[in-house]
Amino acid sequence: MKEKEPEYDFSRGRRGPVAASPAGKARITIRLDQDILEWFKNKVHEAGGGNYQTLINQALREYMQYRDGLLAETLRRVIKEELAAPRN
Repeated sequence: MKEKEPEYDFSRGRRGPVAASPAGKARITIRLDQDILEWFKNKVHEAGGGNYQTLINQALREYMQYRDGLLAETLRRVIKEELAAPRN
């Protein structure tokens, strides 16, 4: 005779992740090229451990700061050129 399988009560269950995301963090799904993902994982491994997602986040933040710096530099150059241009 077959044993009766235990019954589970999911009536009070909730959908979604088990752990909530920390404040200021968003849970997303992103598709990266395999070689990029492997590069970040290897860098974390070479450093003796850590989280490759944190490393990707840091790289994106540095890129944002770099781009903002380029924009600020361009704006300064344009303003300087405009101020130096002869007025009619």
